Amino acid sequence: MSSTNVKKVALAYSGGLDTSVILKWLEETYACEVVTFTADLGQGEEVEPARAKAQAMGVKEIYIDDLREEFARDFVFPMFRANAIYEGEYLLGTSIARPLIAKRLIEIANETGADAISHGATGKGNDQVRFELGAYALRPDIRVIAPWREWDLTSRETLLAYAEKHGIPIEMKRGKASPYSMDANLLHISYEGGILEDPWAEPEEDMWRWSVSPENAPDRSAYVELTYECGDIVAIDGERMTPAAVLAKLNQLGGANGIGRLDIVENRYVGMKSRGCYETPGGTIMLKAHRAIESITLDREVAHLKDELMPRYASLVYTGYWWSPERRMLQQMIDASQAPVNGVVRVKLYKGNVSVVGRKSESNSLFDMNIATFEDDRGAYNQKDAEGFIKLNALRLRIAGRKGASFL
Repeated sequence: MSSTNVKKVALAYSGGLDTSVILKWLEETYACEVVTFTADLGQGEEVEPARAKAQAMGVKEIYIDDLREEFARDFVFPMFRANAIYEGEYLLGTSIARPLIAKRLIEIANETGADAISHGATGKGNDQVRFELGAYALRPDIRVIAPWREWDLTSRETLLAYAEKHGIPIEMKRGKASPYSMDANLLHISYEGGILEDPWAEPEEDMWRWSVSPENAPDRSAYVELTYECGDIVAIDGERMTPAAVLAKLNQLGGANGIGRLDIVENRYVGMKSRGCYETPGGTIMLKAHRAIESITLDREVAHLKDELMPRYASLVYTGYWWSPERRMLQQMIDASQAPVNGVVRVKLYKGNVSVVGRKSESNSLFDMNIATFEDDRGAYNQKDAEGFIKLNALRLRIAGRKGASFL
């Protein structure tokens, strides 16, 4: 399809320098109409100014959508039912936002009759893959325009020069500009670039936005009780809340106690290693607490099977396959496992640490104190049974030993 075949493009628009230049570049390069879409995912910044910027650039169809509840309910919470964590540490804060943006972008394209979509992700990162895999899954015939893979505006200086030449309104922030590339939503905030490109360099303390340092956190621990229904937190300290409100509250509690900072080098899907820093205070609490409630409500083999499947699930989220049939299949299995995951978890927050100090489930606990006790179990468990259990499980080892197998 040539550029002359594009009549209207739905653009994921932040209102910043990159996407404002992209807006004009699309009009100029493709001679098309542009529809803008700005998502409020709880990034903590005003999204309405994007409307004024789009209007100033002559955009007629402007979408500003509050997606916080949908994001938490339909994306973050299902992911945490799986205890998903990428490469042992990353809680997938950026990854999980992309399928929702792709979904809404396709919906807007359908509503407005757009025959193409566009985004501001670079050709070096994971986001281009996530946006486009989602878009193609939801509308197979969609045309995707990725300016960073087409144009020659490869630096901030060239972008500013293009903006000046075309009269693009760019808000120049006063004071010290952040040296980092940041992305925020209700689950986390990420930092890349600047001194972080050197994996030996320690992040500067003033980089962090959501959390105090563990050293400066309160000297008194904070206790929080989380109520679960079918694997999801529905109340904090007895107060029922929506998913987005739960996440916002846990971010506040975790951040105030120095919880959720992470500094990692991860393997990007496109092949390179990348160093990034993340703040995920609420998510860090959620992961710890969810595993705690599962520990008393899930059957052993179900729990172990979930743990085996989790890395695959996390990889699917990280690499952009949220809308794939395999992720949906895994989600159905995971969601089915959560029916008995009901109860309350009590956690202690102290100077960067989350400690589980209590867990209970009135109707679904598989923990039997009469069996587990080291005191008199009153016949609930016959310890003599263990002898036959051990001998049966040792049978193959004994046979191998008699045949001459030696491990010494």
